[in-house]
Amino acid sequence: MSSVILVTGGRGLVGKAIEHIINTEPVGSRFGKKSNETWVFVSSSDADLRDPEQSRQLYEKYKPTHVIHLAALVGGLFKNMKYKLTFLRDNMLINDNVLHSSYEHKTQKVISCLSTCVFPDKVEYPLDETKIHSGLPHESNFGYAHAKRLVDVQNHAYKEQFGCNFTSAIPTNVFGPHDNFDLEDSHVIPGLIHKCYLAKKNGTPFVVSGTGKPLRQFIYSYDLAKLFIWMLREYDSVEPVILSVGEEEEVSIKTVADAIVKAIGFEGNYTFDTSKADGQFRKPASNKKLLTLMGGFQFTPFEQALKETVDWFVKNYDNARTGKKQAA
Repeated sequence: MSSVILVTGGRGLVGKAIEHIINTEPVGSRFGKKSNETWVFVSSSDADLRDPEQSRQLYEKYKPTHVIHLAALVGGLFKNMKYKLTFLRDNMLINDNVLHSSYEHKTQKVISCLSTCVFPDKVEYPLDETKIHSGLPHESNFGYAHAKRLVDVQNHAYKEQFGCNFTSAIPTNVFGPHDNFDLEDSHVIPGLIHKCYLAKKNGTPFVVSGTGKPLRQFIYSYDLAKLFIWMLREYDSVEPVILSVGEEEEVSIKTVADAIVKAIGFEGNYTFDTSKADGQFRKPASNKKLLTLMGGFQFTPFEQALKETVDWFVKNYDNARTGKKQAA
């Protein structure tokens, strides 16, 4: 039986990574393309998923049997803090239209992409899949986090009322080729890569916002792509799965900045602006469920993944230096 896999947000960071893995892994392998599969990667230029009619037309055009739902309005720390309602409302509309269109068109399976920001601010660490709704999210991601939490609520409701096979993945901080490297609207790794590149090019200081002390788990987009493909083929529970490196792989923002300085070969003045907000200090997540279900997984070493990302950025600088929001 043939399958049509629709990837929303398909030209963003994770979508491009899934496309790369599908096209480069051996055909028929665990993460490679199957002979009966057609993969369709769409973006906001194909449909505005905030609009129900455009969402319906997209489903009628491609008739997906499976959906990996990555489309979202995303942004860095400061943008999330400034536009809470926009991040809440736009993402609620996108998610509701994708899930309801999937139900109406009898899509066999949907995997939606959440984020560790859905977890409560005040919670016992490490984070695991049972703690999503056990308290309020951090203030800095309030709108986005609530919109993403509702996906888990909807997945369970569709399962209970209609028997839909809807589930969700919870990646930790993702980075890699095709990220949004915009200086004003990016996450920490791509933003720092771009700033450090310009500092080297212009002979100016490399200044990192904050103290450099917060800790994060970062996952390479190509690794994450393989985990999404695994979920698509081998995981059928409504309960979400954290997709992450282990807790022992947690690194500080200073460690990240040091690695970027090394990868770019920056030798100038390098400092931290401690007057800028740090955001949440740490939010370690457990990948025990993932590794138990998969039987283990070999993650790309952080410095290797970062070097590959830097090399991609430098090679593609004219196109990569300004990113677009991954929406629909």
